[in-house]
Amino acid sequence: MTTRLGIFTRILDDAPPAERYRNAVEQVQLAERLGFDAAWVAQHHFDGEEGGLPSPLVLLGHLAAVTERIRLGTAIIALPLENPVRVAEDASVLDVLSGGRVELGVGSGGTPRSFSAFGLDAADKHAVHAAKLHVLRAALVGEGLGDPRNRLYPAAPGLAQRLWQATFSSAGAERAGAAGDGLMLSRTQPRPSGQPDATLSEIQHPLIDAYQAALPAGVEPRILASRTLFVTEDRQRARVLAGAGLFRAVEKLRAIGHDLPVDDLDTVIRRTDSYVGTPEEVMELLAQDTALARATDVSFQVHSVDPPHEDVLRSIQLIAAEVAPALGWTAAAHGAGDRLDAESFATDSLAAASPATGSPRAGADPRTTVPLVTTDPLATTAS
Repeated sequence: MTTRLGIFTRILDDAPPAERYRNAVEQVQLAERLGFDAAWVAQHHFDGEEGGLPSPLVLLGHLAAVTERIRLGTAIIALPLENPVRVAEDASVLDVLSGGRVELGVGSGGTPRSFSAFGLDAADKHAVHAAKLHVLRAALVGEGLGDPRNRLYPAAPGLAQRLWQATFSSAGAERAGAAGDGLMLSRTQPRPSGQPDATLSEIQHPLIDAYQAALPAGVEPRILASRTLFVTEDRQRARVLAGAGLFRAVEKLRAIGHDLPVDDLDTVIRRTDSYVGTPEEVMELLAQDTALARATDVSFQVHSVDPPHEDVLRSIQLIAAEVAPALGWTAAAHGAGDRLDAESFATDSLAAASPATGSPRAGADPRTTVPLVTTDPLATTAS
């Protein structure tokens, strides 16, 4: 069922903010040139180790200026911590600037301790979210806001039909379906109590069922499944990098309900549904993920593996060239010239990274400071 492929980033590179954002931009530009359909970014406040982007629409505004085709989505904006009218205004401006490429994902999430900074109690987040989502939707469809003369400008034709809701529950999925919104399924969904080895598919099929049953007649389903995917040619390197990232994330995942060991890499990889390894290995794992067969959209991210930037670029290449076609995805409307451009861009990006750290040289623009490499980068293993 999957028709659209996306890249998703929480922007968690081990680097200063400016470098984090520069890396994210390079990853999205590469994804566009390889034919990916969408780029998604997540919002997190205050904790740079949880997520490096408090203002997703600002970054997407920059991406709108340096890309041409790829869709630009939020996964998610924590709506209880926002003014919904301002979210509508910023999203509508971005939609105009990007040529109608915005996908607006919202949720009640957010780190619980963040709520106090906004004068809110995290215990009230679901009620606050529902009220603010109502206002956001009213703004997007052009209703009066407090006064009949107060209507969204610029208008956002069609943006209300590009709303997405993130949820961990069947009840939330039913609400998203009844509203005709898209359903966002997280890679970090906690397992039910006493079922630590339940797969994401097993716990997400009921959400998909509830969503589809609630959709109004004639409304096409939109189901986005986010998955952790890190692909390399070197299985051992994949495991070393996965262990380094996942063990850092274990305590945070345990705090939101995951039953995870602290010393068994294979179990951590399995229980975090981290699809890590060679293209052949991850294709086999993805084939077992039956919820993906029901998704209209899939977004792949490298969190919480969080490998160096050049490994992320390499993984994006391998996903596009080998993994995604196995899911039935093709980069439609992208000719040979576009593919060559993408490969050259990726090779230059890898060459501009420091061999020691994987970080771009200070002040270097990998698209202009490195001689064009015309050999096929897919034949070269990133180190």
